[in-house]
Parts: sequence; structure tokens; C-alpha cells
Amino acid sequence: MSEEPIHESEGSRTRQALATYFRRISKALGRGEPVPVDDAGTVTVDPGPEPEFDVELDRSDGTVRLELELEFDDDEGAVDTDAAASKATFELYADSAEKWRWRLRHDNGNIIGDGGEGYTDKRDAVNGIESVQRNAPGAHVVDASRDETLPEDGGSEATFELFRDSADEHRWRLIHDNGNIIADGGQGYASKQKAKQGLNSVKSNAPGAVIEELEGDD
Repeated sequence: MSEEPIHESEGSRTRQALATYFRRISKALGRGEPVPVDDAGTVTVDPGPEPEFDVELDRSDGTVRLELELEFDDDEGAVDTDAAASKATFELYADSAEKWRWRLRHDNGNIIGDGGEGYTDKRDAVNGIESVQRNAPGAHVVDASRDETLPEDGGSEATFELFRDSADEHRWRLIHDNGNIIADGGQGYASKQKAKQGLNSVKSNAPGAVIEELEGDD
């Protein structure tokens, strides 16, 4: 019987990007949730309770190939090629000062993150969104109040930092390795747990969120 290609992607990735990708798969497997196949999570598989797992390492003509393969019967698992990638949308807009900004709005209407600054060029704002999409899922969370240090096995080029502001409210921000703040919660929370829930929502919803350009916003 011939194979039926469902999804295929190929390209180079950094070690950090690979770590992020495999971490998402690992979490989904551990929770018994559908496993994301693509970065946006629009293609998922549910491999069932006990799929076959093959690991193959070979060398040919100067190239080393490592293959990881899950195999399961159609009636024991499921494939979804139209999965809900995100429950949020990136809103791209120009403010009253004609600066380009973005915010991540959840389907429930709440703004769960924003860029925190305006950009003269719209493309720079889009680049900011794309940086959050790449880095949020695998970013470690560091509690500044506990003087925590960043683990060495990072799967991202950014880190979520939890901190308290001058009003003693809990906040979060996503800091790139270059020192730039690429996202923040835009608000303070009464408890650290609520702040963690906010950043976790960004972690799960940012990668697959579509970008919608608004006519204008003040």
C-alpha cells in the first residue's frame, strides 16, 4: 500500500530551536494531549496509549542521519490537520503617535501580552511578534525575587522573568539574551500565581497566533 503524505517540513534549526520543539512534544505526550507536528500546532497527532517507537542512526556519504519515528494504527490514534493553533490573536496597530505596536489578545477579550514599546517601522513590530513566537514556548521562567539563576539547557534565546514592581504587584517580562525586553504582561497581578498563569498563556498561545492588522488605535 502506498504512503499518504500528510505533512512534511525540512530545514536547518539551531540546537535551541530543536530543544524547544522536542520539549513541546514531550509535554504533550506527558499530559496525554495531541502532539504538535508543526511549529504553529495546526497539525497534531494523538499516537494512542502505546505507539511503536523506532530510533535509527546511520552514516552515508559523509552525512549522519538520526531518525526518530512513532508508528500507530489509524484506529488507535488520530491525526488532525486543522487543529486550533491558538486561542489568541496578535493585534498590530499604529497608536496616536503613529508608532507601530502589538498586543496579544486572548479569545476571551483579555490582553495577555504586548511589546511594551512603539516602533517607527511596521516591519520592526512584526519582527518583535515573530521573536516572541519563536522564543516564548521554550523560555525558562526565573523568579527575580528568589535570585534564581537560568538553567544551562535553554531551549530559547529569551527568559521569562517574574518580579514585583514599585506598587508591590507581580509582573512578568520576556527578556531576550541581548538584554531587550521583547514582551511583557502589560499589567500587575495581585499574586505570583496569576502572573505565572498569564505568562503560561503567552507560552501556549503565541506560537500559532495569527497577526491581524487593525485600522488604528489610540
